[in-house]
Amino acid sequence: MPSLLRSCRFLPLRGEIFTLAIGACLATLAAPALAREASVPDGSAAADLSTAIDSQLETTWTASGVTPAEGISDEAFVRRVFLDLAGRIPTLAERAAFLEDPQPTRRLLQIDRLLSSSDHAQHMADVFDVLLMGRASGRRLKERQEHGWRAWLEQAFQSNRPWNEMAEAMLLARAADPADDPAAWFLYERDNDYQKIAEAVAPAFFGFRIECAQCHNSMTAFEVEQAHYWGLVAFFNRGTNEMTDRGPRIVESAIGGFSEFADIEGTSSPNLLTFLEADAVDEQRPAADAEQEDHDDLYQAAHREGEPRRPVFSRRERFVEDVFRGHPLIAQAMVNRLWAMLMGRGLVHPFDEMDSAHETTHPELLAVLADDFQSHGYDIRRTLRAIAASQAYQRSSRKPDGVDDPASFAWHLERPLTAEQFTRSLAVALTGTVEPPKELTAAIRQAIPDVLPDEAVTGIAEPLFLSNGPPLQAALREAAEGSHPLAAMAALPTAEDAAEALFLATLGRQPDPEESAAVAAFLAPPPSEPPQPVNRERLWQAAWAVVTSAEFRFNH
Repeated sequence: MPSLLRSCRFLPLRGEIFTLAIGACLATLAAPALAREASVPDGSAAADLSTAIDSQLETTWTASGVTPAEGISDEAFVRRVFLDLAGRIPTLAERAAFLEDPQPTRRLLQIDRLLSSSDHAQHMADVFDVLLMGRASGRRLKERQEHGWRAWLEQAFQSNRPWNEMAEAMLLARAADPADDPAAWFLYERDNDYQKIAEAVAPAFFGFRIECAQCHNSMTAFEVEQAHYWGLVAFFNRGTNEMTDRGPRIVESAIGGFSEFADIEGTSSPNLLTFLEADAVDEQRPAADAEQEDHDDLYQAAHREGEPRRPVFSRRERFVEDVFRGHPLIAQAMVNRLWAMLMGRGLVHPFDEMDSAHETTHPELLAVLADDFQSHGYDIRRTLRAIAASQAYQRSSRKPDGVDDPASFAWHLERPLTAEQFTRSLAVALTGTVEPPKELTAAIRQAIPDVLPDEAVTGIAEPLFLSNGPPLQAALREAAEGSHPLAAMAALPTAEDAAEALFLATLGRQPDPEESAAVAAFLAPPPSEPPQPVNRERLWQAAWAVVTSAEFRFNH
């Protein structure tokens, strides 16, 4: 059975539009896959790394006797790459401009335009806000906005700031430049819960989880020890939240934070400043019965006037300088995450469990990407560009016959849209703008909270919202009125014209004859109503059936 069909959700629909939703869900299976690969200029940075990606995958396919899927058409490419790099579907004008571009390098040129766009920065901030901090709503979301965290993320991605600099600003939380003050929110929001901080730092920057090492060495990943868990806690346990006139700050003490941890057998050990694959940081420990005194000579002036003083021996600084900088997992974790964002799963899956218990499916490829990322200054945009320009990225989502392992990357893996991708795509399709109503965005974030889930599993909240959610239905009704693109469809000469316009605006393709006939028959007003090409009430219902189908809800 084709892979997209397996992910279709047949929602409880009303009357005649049940057939429309099924048609939209199945439609992508009938679209022809055209073998047209990207053309990348010889000698470009993207060409070199993209060629390395394709070469590594071709080697494994040849060894396994795998024939990969064909390349995708320009129509499919432009939808896919807009969703992945801009966080939304293209407008009709953007789609037409790309398809009408005669240049053989148009795919790479489109990738570059998207990577330098404000849409890209907004999309990356959407994704990394959740990956780094978890999904927020209500007061927590408001705080992230008020204290500049969200704006800081967006500006960092807009300027293509190196990932290691972004990470150091979050971990040190003591900025020499005022522009980096909002980065402290990464630690501040965790409210002096040092175990929560450690459990966030490990997957966010090193690509593996350490929760299981709280009480004992990991039972599955031999390299993850209990000492690493409590050592990571110790690096941060002298920090205390303080809300100052200048905003949230993490004040660090020069004393305290010495303790011991016990394993499941009751054996106690000191929580030394140590972490995975890094030498322990020396720090003189006081005698067990000694009381530490907080002397002024233990501190030095802040980097900026008016900021909290900093310890002469700062555990956070030593973590950044002695553990984080140059750690081999930093580059590996980030390129694995970027690969998962564009390719549907990581080279290590799940992408935040890069320990010895989880196989690296293509170790040479991961090494090539990580080495390139580190040697080129932790350039996120460079890595995304190379992946998107590769033949591997531009393959069809039709699973080839006889190939079942998604880790082969022999076909493109479908991914559910994030809440933000979904709402912005709705706005583009129905209203011609990229900013959906705030109430709709908030509701969809609650219904679709996941970003880069390990597997696409739909809970009850999403189908209930898509079936009966008042904010979605209100947005569709409103879009069918006024001067919005959806409303303009009602003024087209025939119901067939309206059906074609609806499919182009939402799915980026023409309807096939069966779909066109079914939608046109539904849109045509009954004989009892005055003659008109399209019934507006049915127009928004038809749009609802299409945008809640799997074809719209998934990037494929």
